[in-house]
Amino acid sequence: MSSDKITYEDVVRSVVDLLVRAETRLPDDVTAALTDAHQRETNPTAKEQIKTILENIRLASERNAPICQDTGILIFFVEIGRKCVLDFDIRDAICDGVEKATEIIPLRPNAVHPITRESSGNVGVGLPDIIFDLTEGDRIKITVLPKGAGSENVSRLAMLNPSQVADIRRFILKTVVDAGGKPCPPVIVGVGVGGSFDKAALLAKRALLRDVLDMDAFEREILADINSLGIGTMGLGGDITALAVHIEYAHCHTASLPVAVNIQCWANRRASVELTVGDRVV
Repeated sequence: MSSDKITYEDVVRSVVDLLVRAETRLPDDVTAALTDAHQRETNPTAKEQIKTILENIRLASERNAPICQDTGILIFFVEIGRKCVLDFDIRDAICDGVEKATEIIPLRPNAVHPITRESSGNVGVGLPDIIFDLTEGDRIKITVLPKGAGSENVSRLAMLNPSQVADIRRFILKTVVDAGGKPCPPVIVGVGVGGSFDKAALLAKRALLRDVLDMDAFEREILADINSLGIGTMGLGGDITALAVHIEYAHCHTASLPVAVNIQCWANRRASVELTVGDRVV
């Protein structure tokens, strides 16, 4: 950008670039985790499946093609600095970028009316899902998380009783067991604990944005439990069912304990861009 302000066109162009990157290239941490899983896997069938996944990643990047035919519904996390002054509707700019990217990449038209199932491309009522946060400074940071249906459909939320803290681990494991091979493992398991009914789900979604290798001791314990299940890559058996478990927390009502599990497939597609006046930093 060369102007003294962030413009509508800057956001549109950045969203298109962001989606090209997110849909055709996996982040380095995800690729590294899959490479490590391939080295550690002892089941021959699973090892061959992970090898195929890694080849798929390579070819998608080389050919600038979507990593998966399900290009997902698009979830945007937008951080806007308090000093930013915008003279346009940033929602409109993001939607315009999505529509352009749908044609350019191309993206599968995944947005449909929930009852009639009539398609609206990738922009419709409530889609793309855009979550805003105010931050300090004068920048805008846009992060996109394309989310396929295979993993989204097996995600779960429970309103546990406050006395059921010990059941959090059990609920996570049951969700993974019930999912089986449907979400295309090895998966990343995002967990939200606390908040309200909807806050827990948002926490679980945000958890998928973390670096795959960034886990504390409790998260690694649950990861080990999941990988002991033997579900394996694509549900065909093996040592590696999940690459990571990420848990985010929020304080909740004294009488409730919401727990959400948002499962992500091996293609944990995500990308970010920062816009600042006079410059753009990726």
